[in-house]
Amino acid sequence: MNVHRYCTSGGKDLIKEYLDKLPRRESAEGYYIIENLEKYGLDYLNALKTRQLESKLWEIKYPRHNRIFYVLYDSENIYFLHACKKQKGKAEIFEINKARRRSKEIY
Repeated sequence: MNVHRYCTSGGKDLIKEYLDKLPRRESAEGYYIIENLEKYGLDYLNALKTRQLESKLWEIKYPRHNRIFYVLYDSENIYFLHACKKQKGKAEIFEINKARRRSKEIY
C-alpha cells in the first residue's frame, strides 16, 4: 500500500513534523504504523483501532491519545491528512475541520 503524508504547497511534510515532535516511543509507534501499512496494506489497517468520522474521513487511534486522520483513496493508496493529540473526551472540531479541508484536495 502507498502511504501518502500530507504536505503543504511548499513541500513541508506535516505528518512527519508531528511525529518527530512526539516523545521517542510515541514517534516510533507512529512510524511503525506507516511501515506496516506500506508492507501489509489493508490487512494491517483492519488490525488498527480506527473510527469513521464521516463518509470517507477516518482516524487511527494509537497510544497516548494520538490520532492520525486519513482517507482511503482506493485499496492501494491511503492519505494521512492530519495528526494531533486528543486532549479532551472528543476530537477537537478544528482538528477534524483541518482534515476535512485537506481531504477535499484529494477528492
